[in-house]
Amino acid sequence: MKFIGEISVQLNSNKIIEACLLAGKIMLENGAETYRVEDTMQRMATSLGVKQSHCFAMPTGIIFSIDEMEQTKLVRVLERTIDLNKVAMVNNISRRMAQGEISVDEALLELKQIDESKPEYPVWLQLTSVSILSGWFLIMFQGKWADFVPAMISGGLGFAFLVYVHRFAKIKFFSEFLASFVIGFTAIWQVKLGIGTDLDKIIIGSVMPLVPGLHITNAVRDLMAGHLVAGLSKGAEAFLTAFAIGSGIAIVLSIY
Repeated sequence: MKFIGEISVQLNSNKIIEACLLAGKIMLENGAETYRVEDTMQRMATSLGVKQSHCFAMPTGIIFSIDEMEQTKLVRVLERTIDLNKVAMVNNISRRMAQGEISVDEALLELKQIDESKPEYPVWLQLTSVSILSGWFLIMFQGKWADFVPAMISGGLGFAFLVYVHRFAKIKFFSEFLASFVIGFTAIWQVKLGIGTDLDKIIIGSVMPLVPGLHITNAVRDLMAGHLVAGLSKGAEAFLTAFAIGSGIAIVLSIY
């Protein structure tokens, strides 16, 4: 009986680790801060009866262990995007677990459904939103209303190219560089054809949706929370994105 009880405890602990790691993986993949990931995982473990757990999260992986178990598990995070709706859904599961509303098995089932679900907004809707947003960024930077449509065209084409290239080339820097190149190329030709008037404002409005604002914010918040490794690595990622955008525009301007 004692042996059977130990097996039962071990199986339950494995489920707890699996649920916590899956929750952390979903959050990291979809734009959550590193300190928030660790806090959520530890809160989930505590709500399931774990007295002491240890979590170490980085932008590329998570390590998690429970004191009662010798086993430590690692999960890699290879893809990162922005879907704050999934982050909110995981936080909601964590709160429900803390209130005792759902068990670890129910949490695992819901987390797997969240992980396997597609983005809430289809690509065509994202493309439309980015196009309109590019035009409003132009107005925000005191551009002319006559350049609203040219900025929409440049921003929409750049984002479409970003999505298309990223499907084949998983190197984020490369897809962002080419997307900014397309934006600069489209903006210049619109001005040359007389469709647009102010090249600088069209380019600025079009590249703004590509700017890594969330990465910069997360980097600062992680640094302020004492997560130096994660903060510096996210800051470096944001810098590379900004460098890719700037390089693509600079090359187009130097050619034309």
